[in-house]
Amino acid sequence: MIAEPAGQADPAAAGSSAPAGSRGGVPRLTVAVTGPTGGVGRSVIRALERDDRVGQILGMARSPLDPALQDWRKTQYRRGDVLDRSAVDELVAEADVIVHLAYAILGSRRQSARVNLTGSRNVFAAAAAAARPARLVFMSSVAAYGYHADNPVPLTEDVPARGSAEHYYSAQKAACEALLAKAVAGTRMQPYVLRPCIVAGPDARALIESLQWLPLAVGWPGAGRNALAGLIARVPGLRPVIPDPGLPVQLVHHDDVAAATRAAVIGAGPPGCYNLAADGAVTITDLASAAGAYGVPVPHALAAAASQLMTALPWVPAQAEWVHTARYPMLMDTSRARRDLGWNPQYTAAQALASMAGGFQSGYGTEAPADKSPTEGSEAVL
Repeated sequence: MIAEPAGQADPAAAGSSAPAGSRGGVPRLTVAVTGPTGGVGRSVIRALERDDRVGQILGMARSPLDPALQDWRKTQYRRGDVLDRSAVDELVAEADVIVHLAYAILGSRRQSARVNLTGSRNVFAAAAAAARPARLVFMSSVAAYGYHADNPVPLTEDVPARGSAEHYYSAQKAACEALLAKAVAGTRMQPYVLRPCIVAGPDARALIESLQWLPLAVGWPGAGRNALAGLIARVPGLRPVIPDPGLPVQLVHHDDVAAATRAAVIGAGPPGCYNLAADGAVTITDLASAAGAYGVPVPHALAAAASQLMTALPWVPAQAEWVHTARYPMLMDTSRARRDLGWNPQYTAAQALASMAGGFQSGYGTEAPADKSPTEGSEAVL
């Protein structure tokens, strides 16, 4: 768990060595962002672009991107990989604050571990070793808490991030938090760990696409995958069936996640962990309807039994491990973010879902370039 020093962070403490301009005599921050091409990443860049306290943004991901086409005026973009330590060193050396979003959500355990653990370790170690950066913001997840019977409802930041070994995403998020704590121990680095629930919105549709037919085309090129999914979706009456064990589901809009990230970047509250979730909750049936699928009520005991069965099997596909998310309610208390970061989400869970459904219905293939690497999936999903 990340230690939380007493007192308020000083927004001007970072970036005193080489500020990117100044505002009223206060140095403007240079912010480095890994994974700016995902839905959350683009929202974060937009939020930082609007903040006068940020003078320059340095983005890095594997996909090609032209900041001018996004109307980003402060952002300089370079192609690079968090698995390349030299590229990471060059990126963080120029920044006052690091925002680490690059993360693989889908893929095998081995593939995701390479990106998520090795890549994150590179970012954390480089940031801690560099002379200039003073703050690091890491996008973790509610999944870092793990799916445990003794988890309180709601979850607060005082609950240990234990992860769940049987779910690669949960285990890796918890492991990354531990890597961050180890990397910054004894340094002047101020770590901020954000733990959003499912991120929704028109630019963050990983969940809704996973409930549609896109999983059938995993491994296809981007355009072919989207075309196949769209073709199947147009077959009359052919819709996926999604079991609903009756657990409430929290959502948060990507713009509200970006607002919390911006608050952490400027040091609006003390370093530490912050839960992020919108007001209210939705159901699995609500999610299924938004994806054009059928939600079918099932006893919660059946979902729990399926999770136990998956745990007992010697091997299951990585995608099947997501069944563990329905084992217990994963509801978070967000009082700390609202109090310390001044975070005030503008979208309820229902509104975030509606905006995600609207973005999905506007057409396939609009979220990112077709050759987007899974390394850059910055949407935080359970």
